[in-house]
Amino acid sequence: MGTVTLGHYLVLSGLLFAIGLAGVIIRRDLLIMYMCLEIMLNAANLSLVAFSRFSQQIRGQVLVFFVITVAAVEVAVGLALLVSLYRMKRTTKAEEITALKF
Repeated sequence: MGTVTLGHYLVLSGLLFAIGLAGVIIRRDLLIMYMCLEIMLNAANLSLVAFSRFSQQIRGQVLVFFVITVAAVEVAVGLALLVSLYRMKRTTKAEEITALKF
């Protein structure tokens, strides 16, 4: 078996990003779109860690730690907003939510 190179990590990261982007573009359910955005964020994190590992510097891994911390807060706030929106509109479909007025 061969070794895993930086190119392998970048291809995987690109595929994850493409899957997330396709999900955001194609799907119309806000929860699915939100999960696809998180996949895209994790793809970027994978690239950062891969570059950090292959350049023998820890800066990228430290940056990923902070990005994951901020993403955890984002998930909490985003899901709270989605639950609130669902309680008011009884849907999470993007087409059926036309205005942000309450």
